[in-house]
Amino acid sequence: MPWLALGALCLAAPAWAAHGANARFKQIYRTEWAWRTSQFGISASGESQPSDGRLDDVGAASQQRRLEYWRKVMKQLDSVDVRQLSPENRVNYAVYREQIRNFIADQQFKNWQMPFNSDSAFWSDLDDELGGDQLRTVQDYRRYLDRLGEIPHYFDQQIANMRLGLQRGFSVPRAVLAGRDKSIAAVAELTDPTACSFYAPFEHVPPDIPADEAQALRGEALQRIRDQVIPAYAKLLKFFDDEYVPQARTTLAAEALPDGKAYYRQQIREYTTLDLTPDQIHRIGLQQVAKIHAEMLAVMKQTGFDGSFADFLHYLRTDPRFYAKTPQELLDKTAWVAKEVDGQMSRFFGHLPRKRFTIVPVPADIAPYYTSGRGGADAYLVNTYDLKSRALYNMPALTLHESYPGHSLQLELAEESHGQPAFRRDGYISAYGEGWGLYSEYLGNEMGIYRTPYQKFGFLTYQMWRACRLVVDTGIHHLGWTRQQAIDYLTENTALSKLEIANEVDRYISWPGQADSYELGYLTILRLRAEAERALGARFDIRAFHDTVLSTGSVPLPVLEQRIDRFIAEGGPEPDFGHDRGKG
Repeated sequence: MPWLALGALCLAAPAWAAHGANARFKQIYRTEWAWRTSQFGISASGESQPSDGRLDDVGAASQQRRLEYWRKVMKQLDSVDVRQLSPENRVNYAVYREQIRNFIADQQFKNWQMPFNSDSAFWSDLDDELGGDQLRTVQDYRRYLDRLGEIPHYFDQQIANMRLGLQRGFSVPRAVLAGRDKSIAAVAELTDPTACSFYAPFEHVPPDIPADEAQALRGEALQRIRDQVIPAYAKLLKFFDDEYVPQARTTLAAEALPDGKAYYRQQIREYTTLDLTPDQIHRIGLQQVAKIHAEMLAVMKQTGFDGSFADFLHYLRTDPRFYAKTPQELLDKTAWVAKEVDGQMSRFFGHLPRKRFTIVPVPADIAPYYTSGRGGADAYLVNTYDLKSRALYNMPALTLHESYPGHSLQLELAEESHGQPAFRRDGYISAYGEGWGLYSEYLGNEMGIYRTPYQKFGFLTYQMWRACRLVVDTGIHHLGWTRQQAIDYLTENTALSKLEIANEVDRYISWPGQADSYELGYLTILRLRAEAERALGARFDIRAFHDTVLSTGSVPLPVLEQRIDRFIAEGGPEPDFGHDRGKG
C-alpha cells in the first residue's frame, strides 16, 4: 500500500471509530426507549415515563425482567468508548447512563413494592396516563375502553406488590396514611358511572363520529365503569383500609427500611444528582436557614410590625386581609401575577416557546392533601381548597415557580426540543427542574414582581421552606426526627399554614430525598450564574445565560455545570436552540 494511502487510512480511523461509537450508542438508547415505552408504570426521578397506555403487567416477575433488561443495557453502555462520541452525544451519554443507573437501583431496592406516596398514587394518576383527553377517533375510544377493562388486573398486581412490601417492612409509614384513601373512595363509592372521571371523555364525543356509534361507545363505557372500574377501586379500598394501613410500618426514616442507609443514599443521588451525605446536606440546610432568617427579620421591619418573629408569623397566618374570600378570587389573583410576569419575559429570555399554559383548580378529590400548586406544560394547577391556608402574599413566588419562568416554561421548551433524543425530551430530573423553579422565584426580585414587603416576605418564606427541606428531610430519614419535630421546625421558621406544613411533612416522610433537590439545584444554578457574571464581566448577557440553561433540557447538575463552563469559555454566546439541544 502506498504510504500516502496508508496515512490517509490512519487519519480516517478516528473518524470511523467515532461514527461507530455514535451509531452504537444511538442503537442502544433507541432500542431501550422503544422497549421502555411499551411498558407501563416506569418512572424516572418520580416522574412517569411515556408509555403505550397498556396496564398489562407490573407484577413481580415483570419487575425482575425489567431489572435484567436494564443490567444488559448498562453492560452495552460500558462497552461504548465515550471518548469517540461527538460532543452532543457525550452529554446524551451522561444523561442516559444516569437514567439507566437509577432504573437499576430502583429495581434492586424494589421500589415497585411501594407504588404510592402522600403526594401521588397509581390509582389517582390513571386519568392522565390513560390519555382520556386525547381521544379523537373511534379507534382511540376503543383503545381507551380496553384500558378501562385492564384496571382490575392492574390493581390486583399492585395489591400483590404492596403485600410483598408489607411482608418485608417496605411500606409507606402508617403515620402519613390518614385520609389517603379518600381518592380511592371517590371512585369506589360511586353509584352513578357517569359521575366517574373516566366517563368524562364520552360526554363530548367528536362530532365526526356517527351518533349511533357514539351512543354505543357511551353504553360500553358505562358498563365497563360500573362492572369493572368501580369494583376494582372498591377492592383496592378494602385492601388499603383492612390490610395496608394496619400492617404499614410504624417507623418514619428511610434508613429504617431494609438496607435503609444504602436506600436513602440512592434516593439522594437520584433526586439531587450529587454525591452528598445526609450530614453534608443537613449542614447546608442549617446554614441557609440562618442566612434567610436574617433576611426575613429585615423585611419584617419594613412592614412596620411591632412584635416578635413568632408574633409576625401568627399575624400572617390569621389576618383575613391576606387570604382570598372565594376560590375565584384566588385564581384571579394568580392570573394577575402570571400576566405581570408575562410582561417581563422578553427582558430575561431570548427564546420562548410557542405553547402556552392555562390556570385550573386542583381536582376536588385530591385537593385536601395536594400541594399548593403544580405547573406543567399545559396547566398550572392552583389549590383552592381551604382558602385560609392559601396566603395571597405567597402567590407571586408560587406562580413564578410553577408557571413562567418556572416549570411551565421549562417543560414547554423541552417538548419543543425536537433535536434531542426522546429520553431527554420526555425526561425530568428533579434537581434541574425544581432547582430551576426555585431560581425562577429568585428572578421575581429582578423582574419587580414582589411589590410589597409582604410579597417579599412571601418570597423569603418560600426560600426558607426549601432550605428547611434539607434539614427536615435528613432529620427524618437520617437523624431520627419525629413527624412533630418536622412540623415544629417548619412552623417556627416559615409562614406556611398549618395545613400546608402537615401536608408537606407527610410528603417528605413518604418521598425520601426528593425534598433535597430544590435547594441544592437552586444553589447550583445561582453559583453558576455568579461564576459566569464574574468571568464574562460586561459581556455577560442574562438572556443568553438563561437560554443556555434551558437549552440543555433536564440534565444532572454536573452536566449543567460543564455546559456553563463551555458557555463561559466561548464568551457567553446565545445558544442555537436547533443545534445546542443535540442531534443524538
